[in-house]
Amino acid sequence: MNVDQDVPAATPAATIPGTAATGEQPFRSRPVSFVRRGSRLQGRRREAWEELADEYLIALPRITTDTSVAPDFTLDVDAVFGRHAPLVVEVGSGLGEAITHLAEREPDKNFLALEVYRPGLAQTMLRIDQRGLTNVRVAQVNAAEALEAMLPASSVSELWVYFPDPWHKARHLKRRLIQQPFVDLAARVLAPGSLFRLATDWSSYGVQMRNVLNASPHFENLHDGERTGALSPLTQVWESGVELVVGGAPIREGKDPVSTGNTGVNEGTDTLGGWAPRFEGRPLTSFENKALEAGRMVFDLTYRRL
Repeated sequence: MNVDQDVPAATPAATIPGTAATGEQPFRSRPVSFVRRGSRLQGRRREAWEELADEYLIALPRITTDTSVAPDFTLDVDAVFGRHAPLVVEVGSGLGEAITHLAEREPDKNFLALEVYRPGLAQTMLRIDQRGLTNVRVAQVNAAEALEAMLPASSVSELWVYFPDPWHKARHLKRRLIQQPFVDLAARVLAPGSLFRLATDWSSYGVQMRNVLNASPHFENLHDGERTGALSPLTQVWESGVELVVGGAPIREGKDPVSTGNTGVNEGTDTLGGWAPRFEGRPLTSFENKALEAGRMVFDLTYRRL
C-alpha cells in the first residue's frame, strides 16, 4: 500500500475550497505505518500531476513533511466536493483501482483517497480524469493524522483499509496500521451504523485485525461466527503451508523464509471465524491478483460502527 519515505514539505501551490492552512504539526510520537521509496514522477504521471492536481488533489496545510497535516485543521468536506453526500474514505488507495471502480458505480457518493505514494496519487488522478468522475478527491497524507483531526467526527459513511503493509519482521510489528490507536481514530470519523472494511493477504495480520476489532467497544463484526472450520481461509492457510514459501516458491535451504511467523500460531482449525465474503465493490486489483497467483488467501473483515 504505502511505499515512499517522508520528505520535507513544500508549500502547497493550490488550495481546494475548504482547506485553509492553520496550526502547527507536532513531532510524531509513534511510528508511521509506511516507508516510501521512489516518489519521482515520470512520463504520463508527471503530466497528470501538473495538469490534474488543481482539480482533484486537496492541498493541505503542512508543517513538517509532505504527508503531514496541521493538527487544528478540519476539512470542509462539502466545500471540497461541492455538495453534501455520503463520504467513503480509502486508506492507502494505491493506484486508485478500487476507489475509482466504486465511484463510477455509485455516483451519489463522495470518495476520498488517502495515500502517501505520489506516483499512486498521480495514477489515481489519471483514472478519475479518464472516467470523467466528479465525485473523487485525493490527498497526500498520513492516514492516522487525517483521521485524528482533518476529517470531521462522524463524517464518514464507509472506511476501507485494503492490503496494508504487513510488516513481517517481529521488530516491525509495531508499525502495522491496524492497532488499537488507529481503530479508535476510525471510530471517531465513522458515523454510527457505518462500515469499516478491511482485507489482507497475510494470515497473522488478518488475525491481528480480527482481534483488535473484536476487542473494540466501538465495533461489531457483521459476520461474527461465520466461515469457521474448513470454510475458514485461516484453516485453509494453515493446512496448505503456503505462507512458509516466498512468493509461492520453496525457501532456500538453510534460510528462513521472509514470511516466517506470518501464519502465527497454527491451531489446525479456526473455530472463531468472523471472515466476511469478498466485498463485491472491490475489484480484483493487480496487487491482489499477485497474492492469489502466489497461492495466498485473502482475509476480508467487515465491521459496523456502534
